[in-house]
Amino acid sequence: MNYYFILILTGLVASSLVLGGVVFAETKKISMEGAMDLEITYPESVFQDRKFQVSVFMKNNGWEEKQDIILSLKEKSDNLVATGIEKITLDSLTPGSTHGNTLEFHVSNNASPGKYFLNFEYSQVLLKNNNEPQAPNNADITLPITVRHSPSVQIDVVSPEVMFSKAEFPFEVSIFSNDIDIHDVTISIKTPQDIEFRGETKHTFSTITKDTPVSFTARLITPDKEVTTEHIVPFEIIVEYTNDIGMKEKTSKTVDSILRPRTFMEITTDGGIWVGDIFLAPYISIGTIVGIPAGTLFSIFLKRMIDKKQKKKRSK
Repeated sequence: MNYYFILILTGLVASSLVLGGVVFAETKKISMEGAMDLEITYPESVFQDRKFQVSVFMKNNGWEEKQDIILSLKEKSDNLVATGIEKITLDSLTPGSTHGNTLEFHVSNNASPGKYFLNFEYSQVLLKNNNEPQAPNNADITLPITVRHSPSVQIDVVSPEVMFSKAEFPFEVSIFSNDIDIHDVTISIKTPQDIEFRGETKHTFSTITKDTPVSFTARLITPDKEVTTEHIVPFEIIVEYTNDIGMKEKTSKTVDSILRPRTFMEITTDGGIWVGDIFLAPYISIGTIVGIPAGTLFSIFLKRMIDKKQKKKRSK
């Protein structure tokens, strides 16, 4: 087989290792007797319930022929299961010639995360002076492979721990996939009946690239009616997507906030202040409101109460 074609084939196999749910690819180089060189490309890390490949490239760089070439899997594993051939056998490899092949494996869904080893045995017979067969030349080859949990999508939510009536609160959702690209993504938000949601409760994305979080923010609007008892209100975020091997996946997260009665004085997220039943709108910014002394706030409160009473007297 043409040497350059083998190089291209090996490169494509290495690329498919990364695209097929493999985190990193490694290449082990072994030189045998008579300048027989092997390059074995394998994944450093793989995910549970995923397939992966081990690419083998041989080249006889010597001037003597090699015969009875065998690369075989020494032992079977219930965690890294061979799904195709377990042995590569060549009758001979003439000087300057090459051979490439691929072994396929499947990671069991029950394989615990951790390091595993694929053990191979290599054997060849050198034809001395291209005439006399020598004793077989053997080597043990070990490939360390780390099994990781199946890829997952992380949902992060920034929501208020406590809410009270007649106010708005920010609600931020971030979706993050640090292992694979995900496709046909739908994000749905389920809100309680007594909370109004300002913004879209459903978002769609054709692709979310791995290591690239996607975020959006909305507003939670609490009821105008006063809350009399403290209770928990849940918000559920549901993410549906297609993973790297074309399977539909679904994950969700629920966050809780406490909806309680409004106290005598409350500062809203937009800088306004509730003093009893009176709402003081923000003057310039949150920093300005927070910086106003308590005495000033109390003076404003008294002034508004007096004005309110005077208006009632005039109306009579």
